Amino acid sequence: MRDDEYTEARRLMVAEIAAETIFSSGETGKVALGPRVLDALGRVPRHEFVPVELRPYAYVNSPLPIGCDKTISQPFICALMTDLLELRAADRVLEIGTGLGYQAAVLSGLAHTVYSVEFVEALAAQAKRRLAAYKNVILRTGNGCYGWPEHAPFDKVIVTAAPDLIPPMLIQQLKAGGRMVIPAGLPETQKLLLVEKGADGRAKTKEILRVRFSLLEGADNG
Repeated sequence: MRDDEYTEARRLMVAEIAAETIFSSGETGKVALGPRVLDALGRVPRHEFVPVELRPYAYVNSPLPIGCDKTISQPFICALMTDLLELRAADRVLEIGTGLGYQAAVLSGLAHTVYSVEFVEALAAQAKRRLAAYKNVILRTGNGCYGWPEHAPFDKVIVTAAPDLIPPMLIQQLKAGGRMVIPAGLPETQKLLLVEKGADGRAKTKEILRVRFSLLEGADNG
């Protein structure tokens, strides 16, 4: 595809995300996503974050395989999770599950700094190359269940793979007043969760949507 074709494909993808947001509003309670989020999705070249043989399908509103038995999330889910974070320009964000780097690229245009942890070394190496131009994204290879204590606490946390239960260290590393978006639960009953940490340090959890994510590597999933 030519650059102008990718641009048009992104425009159509954003339109489809907006339509699916309305369609799923009964579950999510959202009839529209924030304009900053949709603008970010419209700017990031998703085709640069999928295997080259899948580039023709990069803007289809569907998850795609990226190797190592992992996937890049459906664009609608990526947009919804990003919107739920309610990102501010000064935020420091922790992402667990870099994959090939697409979600981190989206976050980079909405937050001050993105700290992203990937468990699978082969994916982490590819993400480093693909994210080279995103100077406010800092990468690490390791077990994301432990977060990134050296840079904690974080204003926002996003997790792109599902544990059975939310890893306690991720809640600990979230600032008071912060938000975490994470899929969790058994494979057949996963829910996308919004975790809000109050000023008193207590976390409350809200179920948003039924989902199906890859399992979070390094988590105790039974």
